[in-house]
Amino acid sequence: MLVRDYMTKNVFSLPGDKKLFVAKQIMEWAHVRHVPVVDREEHVLGLISHRDLLNASISSILTPIANAERNQHLWSIPAEKVMHKDVRTISPDAPIQNAARIMRTEKIGCLLVVEHDKLIGILTEYDLLMIVEELGKRPATSHQNPHP
Repeated sequence: MLVRDYMTKNVFSLPGDKKLFVAKQIMEWAHVRHVPVVDREEHVLGLISHRDLLNASISSILTPIANAERNQHLWSIPAEKVMHKDVRTISPDAPIQNAARIMRTEKIGCLLVVEHDKLIGILTEYDLLMIVEELGKRPATSHQNPHP
């Protein structure tokens, strides 16, 4: 089981000079929580998570403002200002178990999949949960835990 077999191949990414509002639109439209930031050659520059977006937003709890004002605020912030620059990547040929171990031990929600220094995919917690679901559909083996 390799990363390439389970990664999401069609990754929504954006250039570092794009505004946070664009990242917000991508996350809402594509129902994703991570948007890689790349240069023109698809080299990884960083990553914006949904949590980063929330941290950069003006809280409606602290300041009662209209949604239009909040969006205007996000239009003023370049993605490169809030992105994580120290992003974990993995090879598409790495065993999926290695990816799961990295994500669990480092408590991260995704790994960017890079080949020849270029972004080719993303592996998320969602992808790993699909593997668990698939394993549950397979016939039981004699190695099963006897305790329910």
